[in-house]
Amino acid sequence: MSFRTLRPLLAASALLVPTAAFAHPGHGEAVGFMAGLGHPVGGLDHVLAMVMVGVFAYQLGGRALWLVPATFVVVMAAGGGLGMAGIEVPFVETGIALSIVALGAAVAFGLKAPVAVAMAAVGVFATFHGYAHGAEAPETGGGAAYAAGFMLATAALHAAGVGFGALIGRIGEAQGPLVTRAAGGLAALAGVAILAGAL
Repeated sequence: MSFRTLRPLLAASALLVPTAAFAHPGHGEAVGFMAGLGHPVGGLDHVLAMVMVGVFAYQLGGRALWLVPATFVVVMAAGGGLGMAGIEVPFVETGIALSIVALGAAVAFGLKAPVAVAMAAVGVFATFHGYAHGAEAPETGGGAAYAAGFMLATAALHAAGVGFGALIGRIGEAQGPLVTRAAGGLAALAGVAILAGAL
């Protein structure tokens, strides 16, 4: 890989690692659709995990292209319900950080997991992300609009990840997978930095 190809990845890593921002409690007022829409994109941890879900789904291909992201959104909604109900889920921040490490590593190593295994894995991670979103939902009727917003934003980030994978794949059979895996490696490193801050 040439330095010209590496330069944007190195710049991205410089931005990612020191910014261990969590998109959950203490994020400001969480009322209505727009607040829900902005919540997943307001923290690096959620953005990295959501995009990596999309890239991972793209790498798996076939039915995984839609089943893996759809599983994440559905289970995330259930996790959000736990947060809205005030049911305690332990190690949420650690689970979110580990999701970035695991998903980034899966992309970096080009892991070819069976679709059912990939769905189960992202489902576990989705519980933590959903809980983090739901814990900030208002206890009023605005909670449903807030949930719709964070689900739509999550689906959009998954789509961005799939699009990123497809776009990089067009670089060519030799360079495309290398760039994608490098991006996964950078995400995993950022996840380790976030995890270090979470412990």
